[in-house]
Amino acid sequence: MLEQRLLLFCIFRVRIGNSDMNEKTKTLQELLGIEHPMLIAPMFLVSNVKMVVAAMQKNIAGCIPALNYRTTEALRDAIRELREAKTEKGAYGINIIVNKSNLKYKEQLSVCCEEGVDFIITSLGNPQLIINEAHKKGIKVFCDVVNLRHAQKVEALGCDALIAVNNIAGGHRGDLSPEVLIPQLIENSKLPVISAGGVGNKEQLEKMISYGAAGVSIGSPFIASEEAEISIEYKQACVAYGAEDIVVTRKISGTPCTVINTPYVQKIGTRETWLERLLNRNRKIKKWVKLLRYIKGSNDVVKAAKKATYKTVWVAGSTIEHTKKIESVKTIIDRFV
Repeated sequence: MLEQRLLLFCIFRVRIGNSDMNEKTKTLQELLGIEHPMLIAPMFLVSNVKMVVAAMQKNIAGCIPALNYRTTEALRDAIRELREAKTEKGAYGINIIVNKSNLKYKEQLSVCCEEGVDFIITSLGNPQLIINEAHKKGIKVFCDVVNLRHAQKVEALGCDALIAVNNIAGGHRGDLSPEVLIPQLIENSKLPVISAGGVGNKEQLEKMISYGAAGVSIGSPFIASEEAEISIEYKQACVAYGAEDIVVTRKISGTPCTVINTPYVQKIGTRETWLERLLNRNRKIKKWVKLLRYIKGSNDVVKAAKKATYKTVWVAGSTIEHTKKIESVKTIIDRFV
């Protein structure tokens, strides 16, 4: 009798272990039903319906920040357009900022659940509500993380995959290199790990996969795309500048963000002033200081993206090194697949 119980226990443990491993080793293709292990990353102001439709037509996934739409009705219209254009081996998603800087995130979540999307990517804040509500509708949730502590928190909340934001990502970035971050998350998590940052060509994509990534999230190479509805000056900057022209600044949101080192960026500097550092140490007001800085920084980025001015702040990553001309999204995808 005891032997039978031990045998049943061992079989149960093996099945559970295999189940965990199956989840862990799922590729991005298996997670989203796409053909190639890549998605176009959600980029503030840059990503749009045309880009994601082109991505789906090339059998990959694309994602748009909910904040790219001023109203929830505009977001709803975009999702409906994406649903109509969805291909058999393409997928579309929405990125939602979860912290206090996004006052509309609950409304954005409701629209995503009502209309239906393939996946949601969460950034910043606690994604518990998004995970709970999205799963009720069969929507997968991937969470941005920059270290193991964040990864373990969102895994405990029940997300479907980790977006490992490394220290060569464009825009807001992490502190760890992909060769450190990806294996660390894989070793200590049961979830698939999608690498974000540092992929500008096929060789770099394959390198991230070799570290164990289930797929990659690629952003900066698509800034200089024909479909991006940003200023021609922003696109041309991504062609003209290279990896050595990318600097990290805290001036936009108070957290590290990569931008092109334009004359204006050089003038204002990339470090916090003594006053900003002092305000950030005050527990009572630092959240409000950070929120105000985020709003001002976002406004600067919006103005620069739509029209070139002397106050030019262009967000981009080092992978613009591989951007040689303005091309269609489909042509850029061919560089990777």
